[in-house]
Amino acid sequence: MSTFDHANLIQGITESLGQFRKSQPDAMQGFGQLAKSAMAEGAVSTKHKELMALAIGITQHCSGCIGFHVKALLKLGCTRQELEEMLAVCVYMGGGPALMYAAETLKAWDTLA
Repeated sequence: MSTFDHANLIQGITESLGQFRKSQPDAMQGFGQLAKSAMAEGAVSTKHKELMALAIGITQHCSGCIGFHVKALLKLGCTRQELEEMLAVCVYMGGGPALMYAAETLKAWDTLA
């Protein structure tokens, strides 16, 4: 099981990227605009887009992604049942490694909720 403290991980990533935002403002502004546009409500809801983003983060083994997207899903009113159904798809598609990150995701959910 993960030993990550996702709240501190999110905070640390945000702080670490502060200087990068200053040194590369155009790139970071572009990334921010891409994220805003991609996650905007449309034919697919923002919540479902966040579930997809979390699924990709899990299968790409990104603990930071897990923290940020779990936090967003909680704000969007995602239910634990919705999360767990998405995790089942991750395990189906990603096998054992995805199962390990599914456990990390559940811990993040419980900690950040």
